[in-house]
Amino acid sequence: MRFLLGIIVGIGLTIGGAYLYDGWTTPNASTATAARPMVNWDVVDANWTRATSRVRREWDRIAAK
Repeated sequence: MRFLLGIIVGIGLTIGGAYLYDGWTTPNASTATAARPMVNWDVVDANWTRATSRVRREWDRIAAK
């Protein structure tokens, strides 16, 4: 049980850390290479929405039986 909790906490810390890093770093136009975010959060949101809607559809299909 501790192992599973550790994995869940580790995933949360990784995603949270990437989100905070991307939020705090701002691209500087004066540098030769602009700082790019680590994660494209629009893509993450679209994938998350698609995944959760698929899980809901499958759950509704299974629960209807």
